[in-house]
Amino acid sequence: MSSDSDPYTSKTPCIGLCSTVFGDLVCRGCKRFSHEIIDWNRYGPSQRAAVWKRLEQLLEQLLWSRFELVSVWALEEQLKRLKVPTDPRMPVCIKVWRLLPRLAEGGLEDAGLRLQPLWHGSSLKQVRDNLDQAFFELSKAYYDRRVP
Repeated sequence: MSSDSDPYTSKTPCIGLCSTVFGDLVCRGCKRFSHEIIDWNRYGPSQRAAVWKRLEQLLEQLLWSRFELVSVWALEEQLKRLKVPTDPRMPVCIKVWRLLPRLAEGGLEDAGLRLQPLWHGSSLKQVRDNLDQAFFELSKAYYDRRVP
C-alpha cells in the first residue's frame, strides 16, 4: 500500500473522463467521489493517500478475479513500450488498470497477463468494460454505505 510520503499518491487519480460535471456522485472515470474531486487540491498527504488506498483495494479485488499476472518483467516492458505513466511505488493493480485501455485484442500475453478461467472466451474489450462497470458499481456502493 501507499504511504503518506509517496509522490505517486500526491498526484490525482483523474484520467480525464470526469462524469461528476454531469451530476454523478461517483466519477465514472477515476471512481473518486465528487467531494474528493472538488477538495483534492486542499487535501493533505494522508487524505490523498486514503483515497488512493480505497481505490487500490477496490480495484485489486476486481482486477485479479479477471486477470492473472504471469510476468512482472513483461508487464513492466509493455508499460514502457506503450509509454504508460507509472511510478515505481504504484501498486501492480493500478499499473495494469492504466495499461488495459492501451492493449490491443490479443495483447495480454505480451503484457505478462492472462485471463482467469472464468473469462476465457471473452474479448479483452468485454473484460475491460465489465471491469470498469464493476469498479464503478463497487465505488458507488462504497459511497452509498459510507458517505452521509
